[in-house]
Amino acid sequence: MSLFKTVSAVALLLALGTAPALADKAAAKKWIDSEFQPSTLSKEDQMKEMEWFIKAAKPFKGMEINTVAEAIPTHDYESKVLAKAFEEITGIKVNHQIIGEGDLVQAIQTQLQTNRNLYDAYVNDSDLIGMHMRLGLTVNLTDWMAGEGKDVTDPMLDVGDFIGKSFTTGTDGKLYQLPDQQFANLYWFRKDWFDRPDLKEKFKAKYGYELGVPVNWSAYEDIADFFTNDVKEIDGVKVYGHMDYGKRAPDLGWRMTDAWLSMAGEADVGIPNGRPVDEWGSRMEKDSCNPAGASVSRGGGTNSPAAIYAVAKWDEWLRKYAPPGAADLDFYQSLPALSQGNVAQQIFWYSAFTASMVAPKDKGNNTVDTNGKPLWRMAPSPHGPYWKEGSQRGYQDAGSWTLLKSTPLERRKAAWLWAQFVVSKTVDVKRSQVGLTFVRDSTIRDKSFTERAPKLGGLIEFYRSPDRVAWTPTGVNVPDYPKLAQLFWENIGDVNSGAFTPQEAMDRLAQQMDDVMGRMQRADEKNKAYGGCGPRLNPESDPSKWLSKDHAPWAKLDNEKPKGETIAYDELIKRWTNNQ
Repeated sequence: MSLFKTVSAVALLLALGTAPALADKAAAKKWIDSEFQPSTLSKEDQMKEMEWFIKAAKPFKGMEINTVAEAIPTHDYESKVLAKAFEEITGIKVNHQIIGEGDLVQAIQTQLQTNRNLYDAYVNDSDLIGMHMRLGLTVNLTDWMAGEGKDVTDPMLDVGDFIGKSFTTGTDGKLYQLPDQQFANLYWFRKDWFDRPDLKEKFKAKYGYELGVPVNWSAYEDIADFFTNDVKEIDGVKVYGHMDYGKRAPDLGWRMTDAWLSMAGEADVGIPNGRPVDEWGSRMEKDSCNPAGASVSRGGGTNSPAAIYAVAKWDEWLRKYAPPGAADLDFYQSLPALSQGNVAQQIFWYSAFTASMVAPKDKGNNTVDTNGKPLWRMAPSPHGPYWKEGSQRGYQDAGSWTLLKSTPLERRKAAWLWAQFVVSKTVDVKRSQVGLTFVRDSTIRDKSFTERAPKLGGLIEFYRSPDRVAWTPTGVNVPDYPKLAQLFWENIGDVNSGAFTPQEAMDRLAQQMDDVMGRMQRADEKNKAYGGCGPRLNPESDPSKWLSKDHAPWAKLDNEKPKGETIAYDELIKRWTNNQ
């Protein structure tokens, strides 16, 4: 009888130990078959990856973790679909909260300042890489994956497959964030209008070159003027040659810091960011981690002629060529404008909104035909007269998984499993089909996107092209993004209101940036607040010492409007396709 009891007990324990594992595998198989298709992996390899997650998650089964991301379709899908899948497969419950970008930055700042664990992981823009690598409060993922986090690091993660890993790497060569979503700010235009023979003929007669995708800002301005003041109406609807926004609000800050100055040509040559002078105008010498200033008098470019030109053009085009009231809109209020179908082009358009721009016509989208094919296309952003070959062409957002040292180790490990799950090769193609915010090269090249490309207006062609590397986020020259970014919208807003000229606003902005970096320098020198990589400002000197025709800060050009230059869209696509 005792032997029977012993055998029965062993059988019961085995049953208790194996039944959940079998259930987890069954859940994984269900999700692989019903949701995680297509994938770059075979179903067999998908199952192999999920079995690793099941095993690695065992110590954390029953745990409930909290993570946070900004409001875009990719993260909505993670929150509503992938969190459920992850819980069923691993037993870890995830509250993946979706909030505004400003609130997210505030949350991560608060946790960094108080060491109080608000969230177990953040999908935080890589724009903050300069802060993360300096403060010593963010987990260095390179060392984490080889050390404390090795037992919870997916052997199939394949970091080399992530197209934005250079954006999340510090000056020490270490990876601080893992990309979760990326989107670029590109040029958007109504290809159906640009292809009209009557409009092409009128444009060439007036400007002496073809109506096409603008290569430089001169052509963009000519096209804006043409549609606003010459074409005026299409199919009985008043049309405009430009769209933008200008309300004095925080999103006006990222309208500028998201590479607007470098699109004009303010920065030095260099990818992912200009060195020594970047797109914020912040100077940091090559092989250094110490910013040296923003003002031209310190060798920076924030108030350089190219930066003044960039802000002046933003203000001028907004008033002359955009729909009435655009100057009073914020970013979110401006979003519906393109789908109304009365704008010919937009120089600064985020590809994150591709999904909404391919919505059907019966959903109120006037920029697709009756078959759902887009009447618009996206293309590389045109550049200003100060721009040099080999420089940053535009901005690319890279929302990336970020772990903080203030998060308890076990919670951090569970959150790291969740972070890897949502970007795993098992899941990523389907997730990208929903959100269209690519982070893996293998996903971009999946055959499912080759098939879908004709309905996505050039998005796939752009991300498969070698050009994509010139669209990059804020980099390591910016030592503390939250402290410095707010200065932009406050000063640029005064240009929109008419209180300051572009020169006055940028002079004040550069001075304020230097003041903030000066305080950071003193804190770093006193107690290594920035790990020895805080600012070390150059002494002020006559700006003429720094202004040059050979490097940033660039001297003022005699002619800031060279002849307009365009390229045929089909030729551009052919060039991209041939170089994939």
